[in-house]
Amino acid sequence: MLTLIFKLAAGIGLFLFAMYLIEEALKNISGRKFKLFLQRASKNKVSAVAGGAIVTGLLQSSSMVSLMVLAFVGAGVFSMKNAMAIILGANLGTTLDSWVVATLGFKMDIEVIAYPVVFIGGLLLILFGNRKTVKYSSYFLLGFGLLFIGLSFMKTAMEGQVNAFDFSKYAEMSLIIFLLIGFIITSLVQSSSVTMALTLSALHVGAIGFAPAAALVLGSETGTSIKIMVASIGGNASKKRVALGNFLFNVVLTILAFVLLRPILLLITDVFKISDALMGLVTFSTLINLVSIFIFLPFLSPFAKLLEKFYKDTDASATAFIGHANIKEPETALDLFRKETDYFIHNSILYNLTLFEIDIEKLCDHLEFRPINEKRKFFAKSSEEKYDFLKQLQGELQAFYLLFRSKVNEEQYAQLNQLISSVRSCMHSVKSMNDIASNIANLRRSETDITFNFFTHHKKETDDLYQQLNALMVQKSNPGFEKLQDILNTIQENYSFALNNFYKDVQDAPIEDLDITTALNFNRELFTSNKAMLMAVKDFLLKEEGAADFNELLVYKT
Repeated sequence: MLTLIFKLAAGIGLFLFAMYLIEEALKNISGRKFKLFLQRASKNKVSAVAGGAIVTGLLQSSSMVSLMVLAFVGAGVFSMKNAMAIILGANLGTTLDSWVVATLGFKMDIEVIAYPVVFIGGLLLILFGNRKTVKYSSYFLLGFGLLFIGLSFMKTAMEGQVNAFDFSKYAEMSLIIFLLIGFIITSLVQSSSVTMALTLSALHVGAIGFAPAAALVLGSETGTSIKIMVASIGGNASKKRVALGNFLFNVVLTILAFVLLRPILLLITDVFKISDALMGLVTFSTLINLVSIFIFLPFLSPFAKLLEKFYKDTDASATAFIGHANIKEPETALDLFRKETDYFIHNSILYNLTLFEIDIEKLCDHLEFRPINEKRKFFAKSSEEKYDFLKQLQGELQAFYLLFRSKVNEEQYAQLNQLISSVRSCMHSVKSMNDIASNIANLRRSETDITFNFFTHHKKETDDLYQQLNALMVQKSNPGFEKLQDILNTIQENYSFALNNFYKDVQDAPIEDLDITTALNFNRELFTSNKAMLMAVKDFLLKEEGAADFNELLVYKT
């Protein structure tokens, strides 16, 4: 019995992994095309529904399409109405996977094809995995094969369960129990396709009847929307509204279909004359999603207006200060913009140091910024999430600058330009550091003493530099031209010193060419990042004339 449970779990794991591989393959090979297609298709409600269905049918992931929609809505590309239309189409498109599984997985001996497909995919990945097209084509082949091998595991495990366990006593359980089971399974595995595959397997071997199977599928309709709800947490109000709209769509669909479950099943068996339970189940899934489009499509405009009433006070702006600024009061708005720039530099310093795994606890104790960051869970974010947050913050600062620049006098305009220059330099520093994040990780884990020592030297120098820059930012006073010049000289000398020493060390040492390239690229980008961060601090702290003079000191080094 335990072996059968483990086999069922293995089948679910393989199925999920296979879907991940297929999704990654299609996303990387044609991801941009799918996004552009969705953008073009979102011009009206009907084409948006069709676009959502087509893209989901090809990608085989309604969650992925819904996440794309969240991103587009957050960026203002899609209207709320058309975003909801795409999600309606996505719900229909995901049923294509059910038809593929039901026909190929249960009507044919697909394993005869699956095994050689996995072999070919694995072989191509090992031999030519460094080529992007071959790599993701291999992912697709592996995903296709593993999908049906996982399904085979599930079928075999279900057959064994039926032979070893008496399911008849559960046949009379209330259908609402099966509905809840479908919701729970899909919420846990975050894939309605897995729930459908499990349900088809159970139906195929007679573990459950047609009506309980339909109830399980209905539960999965709502369960799959949980992933989108989770993804919207921390997003802006538009993202949260789309996630809520998707959830409400599925809840209403589930309730309506459950209330009318018996008549719908009779329609499939008696009117459509579908006697095959597997075909009947996938027909049921397709039918309810198709009907939901006809029910909801006419009401998308008022539904979108209803959603606009939610989350009015929570747009999850990355900014902490300028959201309260009134550009009709330039002096106050400029002060808030300065504070926002300070906040941006502070978090950028934290991000850069985090990549080096340098202790930032002392820097986190900023009396004004720490409560804000704790409220926004900045410290708990991953490196990728921190980087995205900083990009969003820079974008909002830039947008505010464009609105504000025409409202200020000449003196204020000069200050504003210097602050936005500080923001640009700071983001340049962050981007340069983000670009070598993998280099930093590789050098930190290097088993070669030369490269590891090269990294530890730079780590200490970076720590020292940022301690100085942070101290200047905390003091807020003009540090003086000479102080900043000394820091710049130190950055440039450290770059040259590290470069020359590294060449000496590797001249006669057994070290791989790739390690040399990694170290040199790391050294160059770190130099660029450190200079850019100094420029950000310079523009923030110095007066206009001093800042302009300082620019003359910069020397291009390679």
